[in-house]
Amino acid sequence: MMKAPLHVAVVGGSGSGKTWLAESLTDALAPRAARISLDDFYRDLSALPPAQRELVNFDDPAAIDWDVLRTAMDNMAAGGAVDLPVYDFATHTRQAVSRRFAPVPLVIWDGLWLLHPEWLRRRFATSIFVECSPELRFARRAERDLRERGRSLESVRRQFYEEVEPMHEQFVEPQRSTARRVLSSPPENGWREHLLLELQALTAQP
Repeated sequence: MMKAPLHVAVVGGSGSGKTWLAESLTDALAPRAARISLDDFYRDLSALPPAQRELVNFDDPAAIDWDVLRTAMDNMAAGGAVDLPVYDFATHTRQAVSRRFAPVPLVIWDGLWLLHPEWLRRRFATSIFVECSPELRFARRAERDLRERGRSLESVRRQFYEEVEPMHEQFVEPQRSTARRVLSSPPENGWREHLLLELQALTAQP
């Protein structure tokens, strides 16, 4: 059985660049690091008719299955491999096949609300809040949703300013004060080397 991994939280609003940052850090630190997304822990809505699934507010922390996430964290703390859920955003359901995750020294998480629950906040060795303007976050989200999800610009705009941004102010932004580090997006020069040194130092500790 392997030693329990250290966990790093990368938090920020939709379109802030948190996933890009988590992937960049993971790639640089591989194979001693691996990434997990909070998105895969959305609640399985297969019991609801498709029309009702569309009415769920996916920008509210209540949309996450926190019990499943806690179980995964507990199993990793014991040093064992875990089966992680895989979420299908097209149907808002959890796939039948899970992802086997073997412990590595450093697990880098990205998600909207990783520092929102106090019990989860305590599990992270360090945390990064990605700060980004609403205008840039909207532009990035619109580009993604138009390209990957076939949505209209008007529908993306309405959802962002009527649903996403109010939830951001209520649940995402307050995490800025609890994060150990705040990183601007786009990041300033030298950010990568500084962060990599900090994370390497974490895993080097006895």
